[in-house]
Amino acid sequence: MQKIIPLFFLSTATALAAGENIKQLDTMVVSAPVATSSSKSAKPVTVLTGDALHSKMGTTIGDTLKNELGITSQSFGAGVGTPVIRGQAGPRVQVLQNSLGNNDAASLSPDHANGVDPILAERIEVLRGPATLLYGNGAIGGIVNVIDNRIPEEAFDKVIGGAAQQRYDSATNETSSALKLEGSHKGFAYHIDGFYRDQGNTHIGGQPIDEAAVQQSDPSYVAESNPKGVILNSAARSRGGSVGTSYIGDAGLVGASINQLEKQYSIPSDGHDEHLVTVDLRQTKYDFKAQANQPFDFAEKLKFKFGYTDYQHTEFENALPENTFLNKSYSSRLELEQKQIGNLSGTIGFQSTNSDFSAIDSNGLSVIVPKTQTDSYGLFAVESLKAGDVKYELGVRGEWVTLTPENNQTEAYLPISGSASAVWDVDKESQLSFAATHSQRAPLVQELYSDGEHHATRSYELGNPNLGKEFSNNLDLGYRFNSDWMTVQANVFHNWVSNYIYQQRADYLFQGHYDHEEHEDHDEEGNDHEIERFATECSAGVECIPVQISQQQGATFKGFEAQVGFPLIANHYGNLDLTLFSDYTRGTFNKGGDVPRMPPLRYGAQLSYEKSAFSSNVRLTRAEAQTYAGANETSTPSYLLLNLGAQYHVAQIKAADIMLFANAKNLLNENIRNSTSYLRNFAPDAGRSGEVGIRVSY
Repeated sequence: MQKIIPLFFLSTATALAAGENIKQLDTMVVSAPVATSSSKSAKPVTVLTGDALHSKMGTTIGDTLKNELGITSQSFGAGVGTPVIRGQAGPRVQVLQNSLGNNDAASLSPDHANGVDPILAERIEVLRGPATLLYGNGAIGGIVNVIDNRIPEEAFDKVIGGAAQQRYDSATNETSSALKLEGSHKGFAYHIDGFYRDQGNTHIGGQPIDEAAVQQSDPSYVAESNPKGVILNSAARSRGGSVGTSYIGDAGLVGASINQLEKQYSIPSDGHDEHLVTVDLRQTKYDFKAQANQPFDFAEKLKFKFGYTDYQHTEFENALPENTFLNKSYSSRLELEQKQIGNLSGTIGFQSTNSDFSAIDSNGLSVIVPKTQTDSYGLFAVESLKAGDVKYELGVRGEWVTLTPENNQTEAYLPISGSASAVWDVDKESQLSFAATHSQRAPLVQELYSDGEHHATRSYELGNPNLGKEFSNNLDLGYRFNSDWMTVQANVFHNWVSNYIYQQRADYLFQGHYDHEEHEDHDEEGNDHEIERFATECSAGVECIPVQISQQQGATFKGFEAQVGFPLIANHYGNLDLTLFSDYTRGTFNKGGDVPRMPPLRYGAQLSYEKSAFSSNVRLTRAEAQTYAGANETSTPSYLLLNLGAQYHVAQIKAADIMLFANAKNLLNENIRNSTSYLRNFAPDAGRSGEVGIRVSY
């Protein structure tokens, strides 16, 4: 905590992008769940759109958001990067696409890529706090809503419009291309998009494998291959596209779309070439949307969304198929936005998700997780009341969740969640907000039933069928100050979680290729099964892998996010702004010990310059060493991250806007170990790189 005290003077600030100053956040409209100004929300909100989004665009959702306050990425090589919000990931951070669940398998395991690619996003919204329960119980980290306009909700101002972009990144020799066409005529609107991305092995600032760290849990480990400057087997390739159409009229709209995604990515090498793992992901989504404007006397809008997702990915080891994960799911959402009555407004709704998940081996037999049917039905409501200078908001959500594994009994859960918040406009420049949330979460299928060797994570995963509901109580206090000479935004939070479900590395190993005939070890009852599968030390000539166990106990999370901005120059030479920023999350277990895979304390500064069509920024981030790694995990060292960025809008040519951009990343070429990653000791973040690109919109 001694390191935190000086940061009180830094507070923090992160400029959303060159060309967008912090004050613009106050008029940013958040579409989820109901369109509202972010400055009038008691929920911590991050919105990326326009030039800010295009300049920060990464290969994954996590990579795109990892430099935002309170957000990091749980990387698993170049092809995988799921967002980590306030130290939470997986099922506690829901990734939505156009306000509907994506229903991929990313929340089930850290090696599973999101079925959403950010390259075609129009806007990315991140909500934390009370708003999360409108989309599901237990998203205590937050909600990431990726909006891509594949089903147009508003008519375009031309028959043919669109955008195209091309970019290159030297760290992975990545080339990516994206194109979209959209327009409308006589009430009919259409949207067509497509992208292609190709990445080579990731270049880094040192050796990929930290052998000394790996040997802390496996003393016999020796890397056969550990070249300096590159992560072997870290290439990726993806492509996808969507076609959508809608009819928009005064009475409302109706529309549908189809989306296809194909992604092949490699899991970074563990130093042994005989175990090279690649993943082939394929996903098809069908979405339907309808909206009725003022259908009843008391209703402003009635919205209905339905989606079907057919997802699968196959894991290959040395080009031979090993495990295939399948998930077919249906999602629906019905929202009724009430007409404002005096100072009272709100939304009520119903949401359902029905999925059929299975994991099978190359012989078609169930492995790791049995075939399981999961059904979830939820009711939610949120009401807002403005009373003087204070806006109050109350929310509630209830769900009925059942999991029915093959050849086993059905497990049923009833999570109930609620929230209360208030925003007080102290004066024209200052605003205070307070939010309290109680959230409950049912365990997921892999947390309950996992029991098998997972090739992509190179671990043996053990679930716990006795897990109960997870309960969390969160307090969030925020402050905003907006004046001509300074802008401040700060949030502190404290989260108490009962029955917190987490995956913990065991202090013993799985003996993957044990010779049962040559080794006959028995316990007192003559049972040799567990003795053969697991051992505290690896037997000679036996290949061993770590064991990851689903466990449950009370935990506490606390931390802050803050930013402060100062306009240094504002004249005919241009605008120069200084922003200071910091964030921190600390996770501990109530009975002692540290929650694994927590992000470190971060702080730094950014200078942003803008004049006419040109903008640029330089950003320096310091991350402290993460010494609270958790049991049987390894610490990560501190690092300095220096990034530069620049954008230039070329004069419009025949109504087309042309933007050129360039980014220099990790200029100090640090070998950054990500404390939230399962692969921290095998795959550091990318080293020094340059990125250039062009975007043309019409």
